[in-house]
Amino acid sequence: MTSDDTNVPPKDAETTAVQSPTSASRYSKHIVLTTYPGQSGIDPVPLEWGAPDAESRGPVVVSRSGAFVKRRNAMGAHGGSYSIYNALAIAAGDLDPNFRPNFVNTEPTFDFPWQPAWSDKTKIVSMDPYGHDVVKYFSDKINAGWDIRPTMAVTRANMKLAEIGEAVRDGLLEVDGSIVVDSTGEVRVTKVAVEPVWYLPGVAERFGVDEPTLRRTLFEHTGGSYPELITRPDLKVFLPPIGGLTVYIFGPPERVSDENVKLALRIHDECNGSDVFQSDICTCRPYLAFGIREAIREAQNGGSGVVIYFRKEGRALGEVTKYLVYNARKRGGDTADKYFTRTENIAGVRDMRFQALMPDILHWLGIKKIDRMLSMSNMKHDAIVESGIKIVERIPIPEDMIPDDSRVEIDAKINAGYFTTGKAYTMEELAQVRGRGWEKWEDITH
Repeated sequence: MTSDDTNVPPKDAETTAVQSPTSASRYSKHIVLTTYPGQSGIDPVPLEWGAPDAESRGPVVVSRSGAFVKRRNAMGAHGGSYSIYNALAIAAGDLDPNFRPNFVNTEPTFDFPWQPAWSDKTKIVSMDPYGHDVVKYFSDKINAGWDIRPTMAVTRANMKLAEIGEAVRDGLLEVDGSIVVDSTGEVRVTKVAVEPVWYLPGVAERFGVDEPTLRRTLFEHTGGSYPELITRPDLKVFLPPIGGLTVYIFGPPERVSDENVKLALRIHDECNGSDVFQSDICTCRPYLAFGIREAIREAQNGGSGVVIYFRKEGRALGEVTKYLVYNARKRGGDTADKYFTRTENIAGVRDMRFQALMPDILHWLGIKKIDRMLSMSNMKHDAIVESGIKIVERIPIPEDMIPDDSRVEIDAKINAGYFTTGKAYTMEELAQVRGRGWEKWEDITH
C-alpha cells in the first residue's frame, strides 16, 4: 500500500457491490466484495489482542452471515484449508449457510490453566489463546445468537503405532497400565487441534516486515481473495486458509507447564509420504516414531512428553513440488551436495516452513524449559530459544533408525547446520553420499 486511498470508501457506495445474475435465494441480490472502516453500518466487535483476560480481549468474530458481515472483527474464515469444503457444502445445498453448531458436551477434556503468554501479544500471534473453550469464555454472546466458533479442540484418545508395539516387545517401554495400557503398545494420549488465527501486527514483526507489506503480499499472492486485507486496516486478525497443528501429550497434561519435571519434546513438520506411507527417502517417519517413544518414556519416568505435528507438507512447499524435487534428484544422480540445489531450482527457496510462528503453541502450553529436544533442526532450535524458552539437551535420531536412502537428506542437513553428535561432512564428501537410483523400475512400468 503506497497511500491511504485504498482505505477510503468509494464515493458511490454501489461500487462496493455487483449484481449477481445467479444469486441463490438464500443470499441478498448484491454481493459485498469488501468493506471499509467508517462505512455505514460497519461496527466491528471490539477485539484487543493481548488483553489480560478473555472478556476484555473479546471474541474472534469472522462470520459473514446475516448482520455479522458488518460486525466482523476478523478476516478469512473458520476451518483453515477446510473452509473451501464448507463453501462447497453450502453450494451443494447440504449445509445451511446460517447453521449454528450445538456445542453441548464439546468442552475440553482437560482445562488448560491460563498462562501469562495468553495476554502477551508478542508471545502468541498465530493462534487464538482462548479458542479452545469459547463456550466458557463467551457463553453469553453465543446464547444471544452470536456466531462464535472454536479454533481449537481438546480431546482424549488411544493410539497405536507399530514402532511403539515393537518398543514394548523389545523392553524399551514398559506396560504401566496408565500411559502404555497393554502389551500391543496401545497408548493413551491427550490431543489438541489448533487452527491458525493470525494477529497481523505480531506476524509482521516476527518476519521483520511492516504490516502494510504483509497485508499487500497476502492479498496479491492469494489471488486477491481477501480484499479486506487492503481496505480494512482496522481489522488486525486474519484466519488464513492453511493447515494448523496437533499437540499430542503423553502423561498428565498438567505436567507440561511444570518446570520441576522433565519435558521431552518433538516438533514435527508433516511428511505424508514418510509419516503415513513409510517412504524411506527421508528420516521423517523414523524420527517421529523415535520422538513419540521418547516422549512416552519421559512421561513414564514422571515427566512429560509432547509431540507437536505441524501441517507443513514438503517443507511447506507442498507435495507436488516435493515430488518434482524427487524426480530431479533421482534423474540427476541424487548426491547430498546437490540436495538443496534441486529444491531451489524448482521452488526458488530451500525451505518455506519459517519457524518464526512455531513457538506460539509452546507458550500457550506454558512451556518454559525443554529438557530433551528431539530434533536436530537448527531453525527450530533457534526459533524456540529466541522466543525465551530454554533447551537443555538436543537429541539426534539414532544412527540405526536412519534408512539407507535418506542419508542424502540427513547428511546434507547436517552440513547446512543441523545438530549432530556424529560426523559433519564437507561438500566434497557430500558429493560421495548417493541415494538409491531407479534401476530395474522398467521391469515394473512396462
